[in-house]
Amino acid sequence: MSTHRSISARVLGVCLPGLVLAAMTDGAQTTAPTLKKVTAFDVPGPGGKRFDYLAVDPDDHYLLSAHLGADRTYVIDVRTNAVVATVTDTPGVEGIEYVPELKKFYTSNSGDNTIGVVDLKQMKVVKKLPTEAKPDGSAYAAPFHKLYVSDERGKAEAVVDVRTDTIVKTLRFDSETGMPQYDPVARKVYVNLQDQNLVAVIDPATDTVVGRYPVGRCQGNHGMALDPQHHRAFLACEGNTLMTVFNLDTHAPIAGLPLPAGPDVIKFDAGLGRIYVACSSGAISVFQMDDADHYRKVEDFPVEKRVHTLAVDPATHRVYAPEQEEAGKPVARMIVYDAVVRR
Repeated sequence: MSTHRSISARVLGVCLPGLVLAAMTDGAQTTAPTLKKVTAFDVPGPGGKRFDYLAVDPDDHYLLSAHLGADRTYVIDVRTNAVVATVTDTPGVEGIEYVPELKKFYTSNSGDNTIGVVDLKQMKVVKKLPTEAKPDGSAYAAPFHKLYVSDERGKAEAVVDVRTDTIVKTLRFDSETGMPQYDPVARKVYVNLQDQNLVAVIDPATDTVVGRYPVGRCQGNHGMALDPQHHRAFLACEGNTLMTVFNLDTHAPIAGLPLPAGPDVIKFDAGLGRIYVACSSGAISVFQMDDADHYRKVEDFPVEKRVHTLAVDPATHRVYAPEQEEAGKPVARMIVYDAVVRR
């Protein structure tokens, strides 16, 4: 039995909030939904404006939500679904990254090309770091106390020392940079080079690029999530609507599965072995890892159009996805889903 199956078995043995157990019948795996909407609540808005990345703060039970089009960031208590703070001075906020030991999070502000430092105790921006053009996704390498921010249009990766909140190095590429991710097992940072269909590998000990690898049929690899335990990366390929599974040991793709139009943010729930992709054409695409080398699409779960992003709470398996419209009318709303697991 694979490690993944053991994890899933343990999960199925308990009843967790955010996890719905359902009996399996013939054909159920292909027809029954993988997500169940449990609640929805409005955020301050305004409606009709695009959202971007979300991050989970498990220590304080917060969901951090970047409302790109509204130039603000929300701190949401997931126990009560209440917005406990609206952080301003985050113009065009795209990326968002939580640093637990310092009780801070960082915003990638495309509106003024800065990285914002937000103190969670004060619930406000305490410093802004000028960076290259259109900062977007970010990743935190905790053992090195470094934040990596992809300056997408600037074709660069900014390296921030979170102890001093200074940019200590900027790595430059010949491609726009997509989502970076830190691998705590390999102790490397991976970043998408989306114009060249490559993944670059950064050694955070030296902040040097130690490899560049092609991602096969994947075109426009913007979104990325990691499964460090099995040495896999999951790539959302915007150029040709594929979800590509990339082997981080052999540096080669091992699977490419179709996506609906508009794939953007991709997340991995390690406990359930599920990959979720937010697709702005109106779906959350759901994939299942059967083992480290075999993956299958389970469902294109229908949602409102222009849903670009989502987050997974690893403790509860709940999925959060913000909506900017409902039936074509503007809203500013967070939707909460439980994961439905067959047994």
